[in-house]
Amino acid sequence: MVYTGRFAPSPTGPLHFGSLLAALASYLDARAHHGRWLVRIEDLDTPRVVKGASDRILKTLEQFGFEWHGPVIYQSDRLSIYNDALTELVSHQLAYPCSCSRQKIRQRTGSNRYDGYCRVHPPKHRTGCAIRSICAEDYSFDDLIQGPQTANHPIEDFVIFRRDGFFAYQLAVTVDDAAQQINHIVRGSDLLDSTPKQIHLQQQLGYPQPIYAHIPVATNLQGQKLSKQTLAPALDSHQTRQQIIRALRFLGQQPVAELSDCRLDECLAWAVEHWDINAIPKRMGIILESN
Repeated sequence: MVYTGRFAPSPTGPLHFGSLLAALASYLDARAHHGRWLVRIEDLDTPRVVKGASDRILKTLEQFGFEWHGPVIYQSDRLSIYNDALTELVSHQLAYPCSCSRQKIRQRTGSNRYDGYCRVHPPKHRTGCAIRSICAEDYSFDDLIQGPQTANHPIEDFVIFRRDGFFAYQLAVTVDDAAQQINHIVRGSDLLDSTPKQIHLQQQLGYPQPIYAHIPVATNLQGQKLSKQTLAPALDSHQTRQQIIRALRFLGQQPVAELSDCRLDECLAWAVEHWDINAIPKRMGIILESN
């Protein structure tokens, strides 16, 4: 099977250095395997979508020399496909409606961890309910960077359709990865905890399981992941080569000094030729130095 990877940003703002790390690592791993690299815009959470952000993201990727295969997929165009998967899970009694708010869960359990209440006490009406996936076991997997992974406790019954009427990330990304035949997923370690949930849904829906590799995320001095919420600055389109070299160093790739005088395409070609996923630090996060 042809290696197929992807980069799937959310259009909640411009790309920042943390985004560049995920894009570059997934791109280089795909290119080094002579595979396909796809781009998907994850715009399901429409209240958080920033107008014009999708176009700006794609333009930034082009400015940084990234080339992708095939058309860009937008999750907002695929609601009927997610609904088909949701219907399948509910009809096979693998998911159920839940009327519990976060406040009710905290009052009942003393934590944010869901206790399966509505699985035992089904709500009388489905209007305004979330849909939760039934989970009954742990899922272990080998991560190419972080090593063997096993959850410390069973996965809770998690939401796959939200009370506010939106499909949840876990369901949409699982359906999309299967539909696009994604078989290698290289992404940030902040999504490591999501992987068992996605493996669970893959098994419920009869999908193949991809190979996973979670890179360390870049953090600020306070230990916070670089994100729009932590005010991470947008990538500078006038410093593309310099930021690619900086990202390569962060990923443990040891770029040679000659790259500082190369064209951007030459820099990326060197990075593909010398890509070594085993050199990536086996840490969840790394403080990003100012220069």
